Amino acid sequence: MSGQTEAGCIFCKVATKVIPAKTIAETDSALAMHSVNPAAPTHVVVIPKAHYKTAADLADKAPDVMADVMREACKAAAALGLAAEGYRMVVDTGHSASQETTHAQVHVMGGRNMNWPPG
Repeated sequence: MSGQTEAGCIFCKVATKVIPAKTIAETDSALAMHSVNPAAPTHVVVIPKAHYKTAADLADKAPDVMADVMREACKAAAALGLAAEGYRMVVDTGHSASQETTHAQVHVMGGRNMNWPPG
């Protein structure tokens, strides 16, 4: 894994195995896990293993890692049987967008019809 982790970050602790998670898939730079607070029947969170505060931070500093995170999100959706019916990918960036953990993350949700608009 390249990049740094942040000591107080819960997702960095998951990435370094300090905190256990129900991992679905993992690469050198990304980790896909089941959400501990699901908002849909299937809810996966995909994170970069290194600490980036937001998706914008990740895109600016490590676009290759961002591509890996997105690729793993799509793979997780397919592996969990969401591809045929469809799924939603959500990237919250900042407090007003409901980003609760200051670590870039992609949520993959499916298993039910998603409403529009999402907010």
